[in-house]
Amino acid sequence: MRTHPTADAGSGVDEPLRKVLTTRLLYFFILGDVLGAGVYVLIGEVAAKSGGAVWVPLTVALLLALLTAASYAELATKYPRAGGASYYATRAYGPAVGFFTGFCMLAAGLVSVAALARGFAGEYLNALVSLPVVLVAVVFLVLLGLLNARGIRESTRANTLATLVETGGLLLVVGLGVWIVARGDGDVGRLTQLGTDSASPAAAVLAGAVLAYYSFVGFETSVNVAEETLDPGRSYPRALFGALATAGIVYAAVGAAASAAVPTSTLAASDGPLLEVVRAAGAVPPRLFAFIALVAVANGALLTGIMSSRLAFGMAREGLLPTFLTRVLPVRRTPWAAIAATTVVSALLAATGEIDVLAGTLVLLLLVVFLTVNTAVLVLRRRDRSAPATAHFRAPRVVPVLGALSCVVLATQVEGEVWVRGVVLMAVGVALGVLVLWQRRRRPAQDEASLPGRGHSPEPAPAPAPEA
Repeated sequence: MRTHPTADAGSGVDEPLRKVLTTRLLYFFILGDVLGAGVYVLIGEVAAKSGGAVWVPLTVALLLALLTAASYAELATKYPRAGGASYYATRAYGPAVGFFTGFCMLAAGLVSVAALARGFAGEYLNALVSLPVVLVAVVFLVLLGLLNARGIRESTRANTLATLVETGGLLLVVGLGVWIVARGDGDVGRLTQLGTDSASPAAAVLAGAVLAYYSFVGFETSVNVAEETLDPGRSYPRALFGALATAGIVYAAVGAAASAAVPTSTLAASDGPLLEVVRAAGAVPPRLFAFIALVAVANGALLTGIMSSRLAFGMAREGLLPTFLTRVLPVRRTPWAAIAATTVVSALLAATGEIDVLAGTLVLLLLVVFLTVNTAVLVLRRRDRSAPATAHFRAPRVVPVLGALSCVVLATQVEGEVWVRGVVLMAVGVALGVLVLWQRRRRPAQDEASLPGRGHSPEPAPAPAPEA
């Protein structure tokens, strides 16, 4: 892995967002998103697919995620723009593919936020207090939107605290699992049990890895805040790989502890598998763990909401969404219009309950995005040979190739009914992408010449000094 000069360093008025993120804040941002609410329900589903050795598919999923993460690290440090995957696809393949990629990413993000809002208002909250789900979900999203608009620094500081809480909850599960085994109530033999009655060990690992893969994909949200990072070329790779390595270790330990402490059938049948470990230990009040889970859910929703708003802002700046979404608060330097729009859409999804139709397509949508990003790395290496500016991360050529292949392999494991829903949703994105392309072709030639990767780029203006 080497660093190379970036082709797209600070570009003046095109980068109005405030640069405040340090390596530490970015590390906790990524870690908080990866160690999100998914792990609190994921272990049981992985156990149902793979057997007691849940640490094996978790490890495989981490290795597959690292391939695509390396592609993201190269592009995020080479092009530190808020549009993320949409910007990379636009630069590599043009506005139509850029719009489609951004649409898939944005749809996945909005559905994820809505699902997390309903999750926050559901079973875990009911363990503390009973309130109307829709009301709680909408109020929850409005409060997160206000925190998001207040500033990226405030949001990431809240994330840092929440990440410490949710990580502490996972470490508590590990400790309780060890205690259960030590007192003779567990069974470490389950940690070597791979396969189920209906699947061979190899097939079980792959099936479990598809589920476990979703628990690591939070890293892609971080590319949308690379523009707000003080030194993305240095900070982003360190924060990204450090956070994924930390998450991988924690996940493997949680999976092993839960499997050794609780029978596989119990984990597989539970909607709150980690709560089963707490109940088996009998030393921690379930209400306390429910609170920790709520913090994890809220943190995941906050970070995904940040990603969605920055993605909408970046797409609007590239002309792929209405320009209204590029409006930024003059003092806070946060994209208030994009935050408001994405909050409203997520609140509507959460209130209507239609997210159940889209929830199963999240992994498929992300695999489409990841396939595009991995191939964009190779295209942009060949096309962009700009003059040296600042250093950027560069992965070996084989890494994005393997990353693209891993997306194809994982997509073959997605269930048929999910494909049906996913294809319908992606067809909407294709239709809208064609409309965007048609509209852009009607614009004056000088506007088309300014697109990234097309013609020549305008001379960048000096970057403004960040506010204190």
